[in-house]
Amino acid sequence: MKKHCLVYLLLMTLCVSGYAQPKPNILWITIEDTSPQFVGCYGNADARTPVIDQMAREGIRFTNAFSTGTVCSPSRSTLVTGVRTFEAGTGNHRSNYPLPSRIHGFPYYMQQQGYYTCNNSKTDYNVANPAEFTKNAWNESSGKAGWWDRKPGQPFFAVFNYNDSHQSRTMTDPYEKYVETVLNELPLQDRIAENAFAMPPFYRDSPEMRKQFARVYNSIKLTDNKIGQLLRRLEKDKLRDSTIIFFFADHGEGIPRGKTNGINLGYRVPFVIWFPPMYKHLSPWGEGGQVSNELIDFEDLAPTLIRLTGGSLPDHLKGRVLLGPHRSPLVNHLVLSSDRSDNGIDMSRTVTDGRYLYTRNYMPYMPEARYIRYMEIGDIKQHMRQDLSNNQLNSLQAGLFAPRQAEVLYDLENDLWETRNLIDDPAFARLATRMRNQLDQSLIKRNDVLFLPEYEIARLSKSTTPYEFRLNSKKYPIKEIYAAASLSGHRSAAVLKKQVQLLKNANPVVRYWAAVGLRSQTKDHLHTYKQELIRARNESYQPAEIILAALLYESFQDNIAVETLKHYCVSDNMELALMAVNELLYVRDKGPFVETIKSRHQVLAATPGGALATSYKVKAACMDFLGSLGLVPNTPAFSE
Repeated sequence: MKKHCLVYLLLMTLCVSGYAQPKPNILWITIEDTSPQFVGCYGNADARTPVIDQMAREGIRFTNAFSTGTVCSPSRSTLVTGVRTFEAGTGNHRSNYPLPSRIHGFPYYMQQQGYYTCNNSKTDYNVANPAEFTKNAWNESSGKAGWWDRKPGQPFFAVFNYNDSHQSRTMTDPYEKYVETVLNELPLQDRIAENAFAMPPFYRDSPEMRKQFARVYNSIKLTDNKIGQLLRRLEKDKLRDSTIIFFFADHGEGIPRGKTNGINLGYRVPFVIWFPPMYKHLSPWGEGGQVSNELIDFEDLAPTLIRLTGGSLPDHLKGRVLLGPHRSPLVNHLVLSSDRSDNGIDMSRTVTDGRYLYTRNYMPYMPEARYIRYMEIGDIKQHMRQDLSNNQLNSLQAGLFAPRQAEVLYDLENDLWETRNLIDDPAFARLATRMRNQLDQSLIKRNDVLFLPEYEIARLSKSTTPYEFRLNSKKYPIKEIYAAASLSGHRSAAVLKKQVQLLKNANPVVRYWAAVGLRSQTKDHLHTYKQELIRARNESYQPAEIILAALLYESFQDNIAVETLKHYCVSDNMELALMAVNELLYVRDKGPFVETIKSRHQVLAATPGGALATSYKVKAACMDFLGSLGLVPNTPAFSE
């Protein structure tokens, strides 16, 4: 009798509070570094992902879901805050810049609606004061966290993150460690043979490469097995029928050309939402088993969950609400971004409508397969560099190591692996213009703060936040800065002339972008302005001075530029030191700098500092420099 009374009181309470039924439990299952091309339900017959495939058959599978970034910590920054990295200043991997105090991790707002929020267990949120930020967002964040620690009957939001498909397993760890942590964890019948899958065309199809690429399939299979275990526990706890399940990856595949690159292979993710019958009315896509081509990205998830659980949206959330009674209108394009990854400085911005993808590379003198220490130590990257050296790569495969074009346009429906750049095809001129304009307008409207060099982001973060700084049009004239940046990468005499003129601009960030743009110009064009460029070596803004020095050394073998670069390589300012060493990775004659880099690395190697420290990134860049010359082995033992 008492039990029936309690049930009656609970139902009455829910009705009074505006709910005809209990609030849904929500389970997020996130996996690492995985593109849909390698998951069975997305059409890969070689993949072995039965658990994920069943969720897709019973749920809603999305074909146009995108991470807002191409490497883990920037992607997770947007996931947990709902704020774009280029607004929050969190786009550079493993940084720690502050957010305004009013911006919380979105589970904080779910707690206000009575939810128990727990995270098992990866954070990597790329913000200042990460421990405090994490504590504010979650009731529990640890390897023991789960729905089982909530109060009886309390609705939960639980996140479980699986690392088994991470880049460390698929390419970076020594093969012996992969055998221990992945292969030996799989029954024999679950393992894929090295000849049982198709190789992406941008890789050489050789036995050595197949041995490495099999790691992708086996790592995802182990992940699938572990997801099955979690779902069985949910079932055992009699919670499956009251829990909405989200499944997705944090960004694209953790292989060379995927993760860290601003193309479809870096951004697009597998994404499934599974609704129990109790909550199927919340699905705007109908019953289970549907496939949606709706455009969604990580900016949409925070507002979706806050509204789904009864909360009001704070002003800083600009994404869509995807489901439930407050669903937002559809969009016809998404804007995505990719910036520095570890020691590999870069910047690209992307527009996609799902079928076509347009990317603007602002530093195209660096290739897709640029130097990033965490990738250089992988066997697969070493095989690729060896095959390049031995002239065993075709033009597509060798192109990964060549300077990029300023703009790329891919038809993903007819060119899944992004092998044919359509940007100069007259048949696609109107499309390219439209997507280019969409990108330009969005970046200016949003005041993309990452058009500041990271040196500047670090400097201003001592007194304000990048998020707030970008809103001050006097301090951050985005239109003027973007006008200079938008020239970068275009290689022509007309653009070169404008960039040389911009070296005299009063705004130092404009001069920085003029220098970056000049770095991509051809040597023949640069010789026309040799004297003007040499006179510009007296640049007072240090980031611009570094880029100009690299330009003057590479194009004119300028001796003063050599000394300038050496000076910055040993600078106490780690952002400037990283810029200098990174620039030296892309000059042809590294000889004059070997002893300086050796000395710098020895000092940093004796200095404690984890992956979050900027000094760690300078150390990694030094190792890439020395490794490129064969002065140190490119192995995990020499990764720091």
